[in-house]
This record gives sequence, C-alpha cells and structure tokens, in this order.
Amino acid sequence: MVDLPGGRFRMGTDYEHGFPADGEGPVRSVVLSPFSIDIASVTNDQFDAFIKATGYLTDAERYGWSFVFWALLPESNFSQLVADTVAQAPWWCKVFGATWKTPEGPGSNIRERSDHPVVHVSHNDALAYAAWAGKHLPTEAEWEYAARGGLDQNLFPWGNELEPGGEHRCNVWQGEFPSTNTVADGYLGTCPVTAFPPNGYGLYSIAGNVWEWTGDWFGTRHPKHETTDPKGSLHGTNRVIKGGSFLCHESYCNRYRVAARTQNTPDSSASNIGFRCVSRKPPIS
Repeated sequence: MVDLPGGRFRMGTDYEHGFPADGEGPVRSVVLSPFSIDIASVTNDQFDAFIKATGYLTDAERYGWSFVFWALLPESNFSQLVADTVAQAPWWCKVFGATWKTPEGPGSNIRERSDHPVVHVSHNDALAYAAWAGKHLPTEAEWEYAARGGLDQNLFPWGNELEPGGEHRCNVWQGEFPSTNTVADGYLGTCPVTAFPPNGYGLYSIAGNVWEWTGDWFGTRHPKHETTDPKGSLHGTNRVIKGGSFLCHESYCNRYRVAARTQNTPDSSASNIGFRCVSRKPPIS
C-alpha cells in the first residue's frame, strides 16, 4: 500500500466531452483524511489466498455464470459457451461457468495470469475480501484523489494526453470498438497490474485494465459546498465503479478519465471488473 496525506483537492470535472448524465460534475472542493491505498488492483494470486483461507464462494460461482466479452472467447466452442447476449450490448456474453478462476468459462484458467487483476468479482465479493484483509473499499473521493496522483483537474493520472509522445500509459481498446482491437498497447484482455508506469503517487493501472469498485452508492447530485470525507449517496441500488477498463475507447466508453464514473449492481460481475482496497487513518479533527 501507499500512504497518502489527504487534504484538499478538486473532485469531478466540467469536461465538455464528458458524460453529464453520469454526474461527473460539478467540480467541487473535497477534504480527505490521511489513508493508505493498494498500489494496484487485487491480483488473482491475492484473491486465491483469500479463497484458500476462507472457502468463500463468489456471486458468479453461486449464480453459475458471469458476463464475458465476446472477443475473449475461443472461436472453436463459442456457441457452446454462450448462453445469451445482452440486447443493447451484444458483445457481452452470458457464459455459464465463468468465474474468477475460469475467466472465459470451462476450459480456461488463470495459471499464467497470477499477476493480473482478479475479475468476475462482485461488489459483495470485494467487500468480503476487504474485510478478510482488514481493509475497506475506497470511497469515490478517496479513489479519485489517489488516481489523480497529485495533479489538479487533469484528464488522466499522468496529464491531459492519452498517449503522450505516442507512449501507451494504460490498457484500453485500440482500433474500432467492438469489432477490431489492434492490440497496439500489447493486450487484448487484462494485463499484469504493473504493466504500465505508475502515477505520481505510485499507483499502477488506475486507468484502464479493469473497472474498480468503490464503497459509494451511485448518485448524480453532489453538494457544491466543500465537504470532508464524503461517502456519496446515502442509499441507492447501484455502486460506483471507476477507472475504465481494457474495453474503453473514445468512440464508445470514454470513461478511463480520472473523473469519469459509472455504476453497477452489487451482485454483478464481468471480465472487466476488479477492485483495490484502502486502509484509513484517524479522521481530520
């Protein structure tokens, strides 16, 4: 983990090409107490240790299926694996047997992905892991403060250009979504959590690779006055996820920006959702 001092920062964005319906803005002043945060998403190795210690059964394992992106599935038995697709997003396939340890369903495994982020984990699963580890899920404010890496109102954790000097800084979709991925950044699916340079706070893969669960309920109305250690909406049906994933592309899901956000139900899982944890210091007096 990395220890962060907290303090005042400007959260949210008024970026003209953002998604106002997502509640990205307005820009608002937030003060945070000191906290520590995992330098990277929880890996398959780390989650495996949790499972072995507790015998925990994830939501995907209990339900018997999870969502897998179509291009990750083998052509040879695609029709046998896919039970259904999402009508509004047919690239998402309902695959029976897709879990954290069999990410593409029966016949797949994570033997060569020990340092990749664990996926097919719901918000419920992330909470269970965090409790076992003696940690918490970050609030959206903590996540965004950490992701900014000490920069103020930049689009990305490293600045305002997605690929400064032509250098890939994160794992996102390359090409034409959802049909063609040129794999110009080196990865079709997830990548090792430390595959790209860290931000100014030493955090890896805070943009792209996998969406990360936060502890906040999703809401789109934010106080305009300065707040201290905010925890988002008091109630809701969906939880906030941040950071974008390997599927994000400017033409489809330009949400790998630091202030971007979206939502999912607490029991949902997919091949592009993971998490990282925080540990909190005493609150600001």
